[in-house]
Amino acid sequence: MNPVSSHTHAPWPAPAKLNLFLHVTGRRADGFHLLQTVFQFLDYGDVLHFTVRDDGAVRRVSDLPGVAAESDLVVRAARLLQAETGCGLGADITVEKVLPMGGGLGGGSSDAATTLVALNALWRLGLEEDRLAALGLRLGADVPVFVRGRAAWAEGVGERLEPVDLPEPWYLVLVPPVAVATAAVFGAPELTRDCPPITIRDFLAGRGGNVCEPVVRARFPAVAEALDWLGRFAPARMTGTGCCVFAAFADENAARAVAARLPAGWRGFVARGRNRSPLLERLAQGVC
Repeated sequence: MNPVSSHTHAPWPAPAKLNLFLHVTGRRADGFHLLQTVFQFLDYGDVLHFTVRDDGAVRRVSDLPGVAAESDLVVRAARLLQAETGCGLGADITVEKVLPMGGGLGGGSSDAATTLVALNALWRLGLEEDRLAALGLRLGADVPVFVRGRAAWAEGVGERLEPVDLPEPWYLVLVPPVAVATAAVFGAPELTRDCPPITIRDFLAGRGGNVCEPVVRARFPAVAEALDWLGRFAPARMTGTGCCVFAAFADENAARAVAARLPAGWRGFVARGRNRSPLLERLAQGVC
């Protein structure tokens, strides 16, 4: 039997997310931080390709500097799905990496979620969204929101999700030339861990900031510089634990006009906010 299916499927998107605010409200006994945040997707991100194998092997066939295939979340996600379902099929996985690592855009989590959703379809496993999200949580706190694919208010460690309907502005996202380790930020003694809980209504009325921002500003001057520069044009905020910073604009032209003024050597991109993930739209197209 030929171990590899000859059918090449259309690519699957693994979109970026933004944390529109991020508060830490406490800490669990196991050390995990309790959060409040709002996730929104971007129409920009990594792209994954899957070729189904008949022999059960799972291989990442693209290079990703600094990330060994065996520890890559896409490989771990595929093997978890196999283990949970007893599926005898495998896959060759190619990751076109666009999102920066350590950027706060959720690239690794999004890749893992796309792997779960795509292989559930391609292997014809029939797992429901709740089951896939539960598997995703075992891989990382941000994976479930990418599996579900809807902009969400999040609490707990980020796994308690409530869909929200948000404006879908255009964003300019700056990518400072640093990688911020999430564990280092959450481990910082100066991090605020006792934010009073707010409500969705509070957030929509303009309350909420990112408590990780002062920590990262102090430790990474390039992030502070990006926040200050972008803040001259619109309210600027860091996403997640950084390093990327963003600002919202009413239309694409306004975002691109500011992007055109980026200092030499700076990286950034313009993308539309999306309440429905591009992954859901791809899933709706079926196995093709």
